[in-house]
Amino acid sequence: MLTPPNPMESKQKRLYKIVLTGGPCGGKTTGQSRLCTFFENLGWKVFRVPETATVLLSGGIKFTDLSVEADGSEAKHCCAKCMVSSTLCCNFSAKAYKFQENLLRCMVQIENTFFELGESCPRDCLIICDRGTMDASAFVSKEQWEQMLLSNSWNPVELRDNRYNQIIHMVSAANGAEDFYSTEDHACRSEGVDIARQLDHSAASAWVGHPYFDVIDNSTDFENKICRMIASVCQKLGIDTGDRLLVNARKRKFLVKGPLPDDACFPQFQDFDVEHYYLQTNNIQQARLRKRGQKGHWTYTHTIRRPKVHGQVVEVKTQLTHRDYINMLAQRDDSHFTIYKKRRCFIHNNQYFQLDIYREPCHSRCCGLILLETYSALEHDQLLERLPKFLTIVEEVTGNPAYSMFNLSLREDWTNSTKFCKAFQGKYLI
Repeated sequence: MLTPPNPMESKQKRLYKIVLTGGPCGGKTTGQSRLCTFFENLGWKVFRVPETATVLLSGGIKFTDLSVEADGSEAKHCCAKCMVSSTLCCNFSAKAYKFQENLLRCMVQIENTFFELGESCPRDCLIICDRGTMDASAFVSKEQWEQMLLSNSWNPVELRDNRYNQIIHMVSAANGAEDFYSTEDHACRSEGVDIARQLDHSAASAWVGHPYFDVIDNSTDFENKICRMIASVCQKLGIDTGDRLLVNARKRKFLVKGPLPDDACFPQFQDFDVEHYYLQTNNIQQARLRKRGQKGHWTYTHTIRRPKVHGQVVEVKTQLTHRDYINMLAQRDDSHFTIYKKRRCFIHNNQYFQLDIYREPCHSRCCGLILLETYSALEHDQLLERLPKFLTIVEEVTGNPAYSMFNLSLREDWTNSTKFCKAFQGKYLI
């Protein structure tokens, strides 16, 4: 899994790869231009990877030509979703399937060319991808996507988590800013509001599960929407933006009462197995290893949580190889239990959520523990309205040290523990 470069090591050259995705009229084109200008003004080299589908379609390919069946008849749309485009049809032709497969292969090669240029660039380098590999999954059925992965020896962890540092989904104006939705100024855009919402949902769902996935909704005006998008990148990179960008989003945490409802009650989701190991360190910082994956494919991350810098707690995350991960496990702190979780990631009401379900073996204080997390700049009452109604929310526990993973993993009883962390961010450490 790619992670933000270490902001404390300013002399180290940084290469940062992001995907800008989203539904129609979400601000993706404007956002890419503004992001490019912002980072070029900081002295970065910026590469912009073009949208592969646009490159191919500009050569004369038409989706209608790909949806013709063997007998010469056009493929019939079987549901409302399929009316969006021939490529979304659940029964689209073999030619359309092959086109999507070749499109994805072409995308990988184009991106790799830019990635290699970024590696060789002596300056800090930002690579902005206009859509990414997982967007292809939104245009085929689940079964066809699985077949495509199998045929090409691909897996979602590599295509989604390990390929890019950050995913930014620009929510369509058709979803929350309908008065501003327009097709007049875009030659390739003809979708109505309802179809645009479906496309927006499909694009977002394709990326659910990436560990650094930001959904930029329409809760503010367009100018602030663009600023929030740029701020989300700067925040991950540890770049001080001063008063140029207003950022007030913070992590919010809620206690959930089990048992959880059936999977069918959730929107489209991705489940991950997660293991956390705390490492031996000095008393002024925390260090941990994370192993996260699906179906036997894993990513490894080393996180150091440092004391406050300019009033903010700094977390430095570094991607590890499997070998480095195994070597660092020798430094595990035996005063902490290993934390085992199932992490469920999903989008609900334009908000990105992570549901952490603690698993045994663990301390008795973690048995049955379920925590819902999200990042939001919304006021308290507004955020409460966006919380999933299908979950039983007990209370907000943001900042409560009793729900800090560091404290939850302690082997000692808290009343006698000298390690119980009461350091705070805001009121408490979270």
